[in-house]
Amino acid sequence: MRNTEPPAPVGRYVTTPLRILLISGSTRDSSTNTAALRTVAALAPADIEATLYDGLVGLPAFIPGDEAAPAAVEALRKRIGAADAVLISAPEYAGMIPGSLKNLLEWTVGTGDLVDKPVAWINVAFPGRGDAAVETLRTVLGYVSADIVESACGRITVLREQLGPDGLVEDAEVRDQLGEVLPALAAHVREKDSSRA
Repeated sequence: MRNTEPPAPVGRYVTTPLRILLISGSTRDSSTNTAALRTVAALAPADIEATLYDGLVGLPAFIPGDEAAPAAVEALRKRIGAADAVLISAPEYAGMIPGSLKNLLEWTVGTGDLVDKPVAWINVAFPGRGDAAVETLRTVLGYVSADIVESACGRITVLREQLGPDGLVEDAEVRDQLGEVLPALAAHVREKDSSRA
C-alpha cells in the first residue's frame, strides 16, 4: 500500500524544499486575494514549495467539543502540519475577516495546529481599506499562538485590472513585491530552525 502521509522533515525541523501553505480567505475563485497567492506560488524560488489550500468552501461549521473531526478538517490539519509556514491573504467582510476563514482557524484551536507555526499575511486591499481584517486576523492568530512573521506581512495592493487572462498579477511592480514575501517568510523559518540547533 502506498504511503500517503506527508514526508518527514529533513535536517533539524524544516523540510527541503521548504513548504509553505497559502490560504485565501475569499470564497470567490476570481478574488484578488486568491490571485495574489497564486502569483506568489508562481514566483516561488526553487527551494520553496508553495501550494494553495482549496478546501475553504468545503469546511463544515466548527462545533466546539466535537470529538470526531470531519474528513475535510483532518485534511486541513494534515496540510498545516506538513507545512513549515503559512501565508494568508484575506478580504474584509462586515468589518473583519470572512466567517469562512475564522471558521478554518477555529478548527485549529483545540488541536494546536498553529501553535508556534510561522504565519504571515498580506493585505491586497486599496490603501485605507482592509485594516479591520488585518486587526482581527492578528487577534485570532495571537489567540492560537501562531508565530506571526512581521517581516513577511504587509499591504500589497492588487487591483482587478492588474490581472492577466491566466488570473495571475501582470503588473511588474506588484509582482516584484509579491515575489519578496516567500523569501522573507522562509528566512524567518530557517533562522528559527538554526536557533534550535
